[in-house]
This record gives sequence, C-alpha cells and structure tokens, in this order.
Amino acid sequence: MSVESVKTYFKQWNREMDIMEFETSSATVDQAAETIGVIPARIAKTLSFRGNEEKAILIVAAGDAKVDNKKFRQKFGFKPRMLTPDEVLEQTGHAIGGVCPFGLKNEIDVFLDISMQRFETLFPACGSTNSAIELSKDEILQYSSAVEWVDVCKGWEDEALLKDSQQLEV
Repeated sequence: MSVESVKTYFKQWNREMDIMEFETSSATVDQAAETIGVIPARIAKTLSFRGNEEKAILIVAAGDAKVDNKKFRQKFGFKPRMLTPDEVLEQTGHAIGGVCPFGLKNEIDVFLDISMQRFETLFPACGSTNSAIELSKDEILQYSSAVEWVDVCKGWEDEALLKDSQQLEV
C-alpha cells in the first residue's frame, strides 16, 4: 500500500507518526479540507505531468491554484499534459487522490509552486485517499527534494486579494 511507502520514507526524519489517516476520504482538495478542518487553499495538491523524454514531473501547489498553461510552457518549454491515472500510479507508485512528492516509486523532478508560500503550514497527501501530514513550506521543500520554487499557477492571487479586501471592509 502506498501510504506504507510514505511512512517508510518519513522514518528518516522520525516523522512517520505524524501522518494522519482518516475514516473519511481526503482524495480531493475539498474533501481533504473538510476532513482536516482547514480552508481548501491549505491543501497541498500534487499534480503529475508528462515531462521531456517520457519522464514525469510533479508540481505541488496550493489547493486553490490552477496551472496556467502559458506560465507552465514558459518555465518548462513544453505544453502541460497531465498523466492518466494509470500513468500516475506507474510513475509515482501513488493512486490519484493520494499522490504526493514523498516515497515515490521512481525518481521524479518535483517543483513547488509559489502559491503555497503564503501559508505557514500546508497539508499534502501521504500516498492514500485518506491521509495527510501537516508540514511547513520549508519541510515540504526538504522532504520532497524539490528542484525549486516555480510560478506556474493562477487563480490563487485573485482569491488572496479578495480575502484581503474583505478583511479590510470588516
């Protein structure tokens, strides 16, 4: 089971006991947010794309962010094409709904989107459709062995600005 590979992976930092497993599904951003009791934006979702030479790449982004095709193409030099569920499982060892940048089956380049930088902690999945761990953005960077922070998403800035303006009105 994939959550077991993530627990094994986190043993090197003595963090395997910090993985939360739930009775309810946390497979989607909204389900995870409801299960954990946080806003959807604090769910760190892992998106799987076809890279160059049949190698996958992973983008970890805030739950309210969407990949911006133009930004992605400018950064990576190719059009973003998501992997099929079978390809995701083959490449990462994790099924859709539990994909994370930890305990991966293959060596895959991981990139972290700046949409996550506005939060002190986020909740990425841990290899199953009912698991998560609370990590700081620095811990996500460390534990995922990410290549770098990137700016390839959209939508979250508008939401952040809207929340800021609503707070000013209160």
